[in-house]
Amino acid sequence: MRLLLRLYVLLLCLRTALTFCPSQCTCVFHGRSDGTGTRSVLCNDPDMSEIPVNVPVDTIKLRIEKTAVRRIQTEAFYYLVELRYLWITYNSITSVDTGSFYNLKVLHELRLDGNMVSVFPWESLKEMPRLRTLDLRNNRLTTVPTEAIPYLLNITYLDLSSNKLTTLPSDLMDIWPPFNGQPVSSNASQKVVLGLQDNPWFCDCRISKLIEISKMAITPVVLMDLFLTCAAPESLAGVLFQRAELENCVKPSVMTSATKITSSLGSNVLLRCDSTGSPTPTLHWTRSDGTPIDNTVQESPGEGIQWSIMSLHGIENKDAGNYSCKAKNVAGSAEATISLSVAGTISTTVPPPKPGVVSGLGTTATPPTAVSNLALSTAFPRSSTVLSGVQKRPRTTPSSALRDSLKQTKTQGGNGRKLAADEKSNKRDASQPFKDLEIVEETADSAVLLWTVSGVRNDAPLTVVYSPHGEDDSKRTVETKAGTGKVLLDGLSPGMRYSVCLVAKVNPAAKDPCIDFYTLDDADSGGQNQLFFIISVIACALALPLIALLVYKILALYCKRGTTELDTEELEKDSYVKFETISMKQRTLNSHPSEFWARRPTNDSERLLLCSRSSIDSQMTYDSSRSEYLC
Repeated sequence: MRLLLRLYVLLLCLRTALTFCPSQCTCVFHGRSDGTGTRSVLCNDPDMSEIPVNVPVDTIKLRIEKTAVRRIQTEAFYYLVELRYLWITYNSITSVDTGSFYNLKVLHELRLDGNMVSVFPWESLKEMPRLRTLDLRNNRLTTVPTEAIPYLLNITYLDLSSNKLTTLPSDLMDIWPPFNGQPVSSNASQKVVLGLQDNPWFCDCRISKLIEISKMAITPVVLMDLFLTCAAPESLAGVLFQRAELENCVKPSVMTSATKITSSLGSNVLLRCDSTGSPTPTLHWTRSDGTPIDNTVQESPGEGIQWSIMSLHGIENKDAGNYSCKAKNVAGSAEATISLSVAGTISTTVPPPKPGVVSGLGTTATPPTAVSNLALSTAFPRSSTVLSGVQKRPRTTPSSALRDSLKQTKTQGGNGRKLAADEKSNKRDASQPFKDLEIVEETADSAVLLWTVSGVRNDAPLTVVYSPHGEDDSKRTVETKAGTGKVLLDGLSPGMRYSVCLVAKVNPAAKDPCIDFYTLDDADSGGQNQLFFIISVIACALALPLIALLVYKILALYCKRGTTELDTEELEKDSYVKFETISMKQRTLNSHPSEFWARRPTNDSERLLLCSRSSIDSQMTYDSSRSEYLC
């Protein structure tokens, strides 16, 4: 019924459009000599308060300017199927309905500048698939929502100047080069023009991409005004975008320890990637076709650090392919890819328990099926502590398969570091003369390969070939004799999986025996160095006090010798008497002739010396009737 009503209205408009023009508008037909032409309509009556409904249907350009129109109602132009230019400028419009631009399939240019629009219906742009120019300057817009981004993909001229915008969604810049991954081109036809001036921009990490574009010399995004300035925060107020330096704003970086992994059919695979950035980035896993993967866990051990583990349980051939780990924050994004290859057949053989290994319950422990591959980044610890942390406080609830895989990995590793010989896979043949391949004495950079021979001369030439697992282009060889039964593999990298094979021409029909093994991490191989360091520290702590005491004694003896000479000189200066210069003089002041003064030549005034009557050495007799004790 509604469709019939629209058709009726359209017919009425068609009927009247050829002969009539809205009373408050001016219609101009631009004809050609062949009878064809285009029609433009201008409505600029100040008394007009509503959008006219009887505009000729063949109108190509409609201009409604300087009127009293306050609202654009739903389906206001649906019958103008040939409209290409719609200018509704410098009116009093405050409201735009979501369906206002319904059926404008060929509209190329929409201008709403000079109004009072505070909220624009961005979803209405999907009704205008050919729209290239959108002018919203001189309005009251305060935000551009993230939901608007898909509708702006085809816009090549976007003017948001002279509004009240303080920020933009960081993903908005991702629709244009270089942030969308496409190379920057100098082709003028691929340029995008942005008008963003005269807005109170808050310069933080959310508009870091916009600030980066303003600093680029060559960019497909052209700013109408290059001198954009920050209004906030206070530390950046009035600073040009080109000179603004943002704090705590770092693009993410993604790290993986392996780019190619080969795993056997039916095994469990854990892929890990680590990321750093500020603010702390989020991580997402996708397949090569872009399908998201939800079977993941994430955790942030600290500010600016995030890691994620993705689990594949019981892999099949269809699981082979590329898996991408993408890190993203408001400053940018980064991506790393791991290629997974599936080889071999499903094996149900359970390895026999190692003798002498006793579990916590007192029974012989049988190791569980090993996780086939664990791609862990070397940027952060790969010990079982990290894996157990995933189980204790995951941010995303892991699946049961991921929990089982993590538990198996924790049980296997003990401390999570000694992964060597986790996946020893002896490929044996009944006719194979080399048997019992075994890796012993693994370190961070070397390992020893043992084997036994039967049916082959001990001096038969033998070539040992080894390389990182899955990297056939970096093979190394060691020439030896079959009877040695032992060879040292050196020059290895810590914490990596290696494959080693014995190649001999004694039996061309037999398959070369191979074995896989892991080297230890640097943390394990450095145990002895750590012990030596601790012993050295203790020895230094004991020796330093003894050395200090010895130095102190030497200095004390040296200082004492110098002080003795000094004391003798001081004693001579401060003594009242130099005993060897004492002379006896007779008193002259009413004294007995036999009494004497003890004197010494000195520059000071003469001093009387106190006599000690207890000193026998100083007793002298000058008269038989009297004794005088003199010093």
